[in-house]
Amino acid sequence: MQIEPIKQKCSLLMREVCTQLQAIHVDQLERKWITISLLVIGLFVGIITLDALFHGINPPSKVETIESASLHLSQEFAEDNLGVQVDANGKVVVRMVAGRYSFFPKHIDVPAETPLTFRWVSMDVLHGVHIPMTNMSTMIVPGYVAEITTVFPKPGEYPLLCNEYCGLGHNHMWSNVSVIAKENWKAPVKSSAKGVSTNE
Repeated sequence: MQIEPIKQKCSLLMREVCTQLQAIHVDQLERKWITISLLVIGLFVGIITLDALFHGINPPSKVETIESASLHLSQEFAEDNLGVQVDANGKVVVRMVAGRYSFFPKHIDVPAETPLTFRWVSMDVLHGVHIPMTNMSTMIVPGYVAEITTVFPKPGEYPLLCNEYCGLGHNHMWSNVSVIAKENWKAPVKSSAKGVSTNE
């Protein structure tokens, strides 16, 4: 493959574009606004770059996929594993499934002032989850695991709502989160008879 002719064509094209741009009359006021616009864009790009480098704010790189049609067969999102669980390290993990037109399980009890990792999957279409009066809001895309970590600062009852239109029953898609004072909350215990988690 000959690279030199391609380089010459590109160089000629760039010269032509530069010549045509120089021939365009740009008013003094327009130049000021173009300069301001480019500076604002540069500022935003700089902020994003600094956040990525120093604060670790990046797009998700580890994307977990899952087969939506066989969620009930997976170990993590099988019916017995849904709800609140405490892992071996003492980390509280909440696994929930979104499907038309409900969240499963319908009600969960979680401790206040404790980091909670919510793991969500969709069994059918695009859903969203939002808890009013908190910073928790995310999309649940079919085929992917959505994970978000949050803390409920005080006890109370919090509605869990779907904020992405998912069909005719969308306005009935909700669940309930009971946030219990940290000292009063008891970790769920798996029942050996059924294999389900219960709060005792």
